[in-house]
Amino acid sequence: MRLSARLAALACLAALAVAGCGQNEQDGADATGSPPAPARSAPTEAEKLALLASLPAPYSEADLENGRRVFARCRSCHTLPEGAPNMTGPNLWGVFGRTAGTHPDYNYSTALKSAGFAWDAERLNEWLANPRTFLPGNKMSFAGIPDETDRRDVIAYLKTETGYAPEG
Repeated sequence: MRLSARLAALACLAALAVAGCGQNEQDGADATGSPPAPARSAPTEAEKLALLASLPAPYSEADLENGRRVFARCRSCHTLPEGAPNMTGPNLWGVFGRTAGTHPDYNYSTALKSAGFAWDAERLNEWLANPRTFLPGNKMSFAGIPDETDRRDVIAYLKTETGYAPEG
């Protein structure tokens, strides 16, 4: 199956899964009684490639397919789609620009709660190289991604999958 067909199939499945979460079957309201937010369509492959091209170097040169494969190491602990649940690790939707240790309903380590920075590509690159040495005292057991190209690709992949919006 071609990459574009796989991405389209995954986007449809993710949209269906998110669309059914927390809605009242009678009136479409969520558990708080509020009407549902307008549904966002998943970005197309062309939109993802345009976003990739708009990223600063070296991320604009990333291989998104390799980033997806590298992210498979993270998938057992993290989810990506908006509204998806936290798992062993927090959901990563909107991670870029978010203050470390602040995703709702996730029990962070004291080290992350008091880190005092917002996630950007550079910090995420350092974190993914070796989470233990980047921020001692965090509870992430992942050993890291030693290969610089793999880190570049997974960061670009995350930017195209987690609601990243370039400034400007």
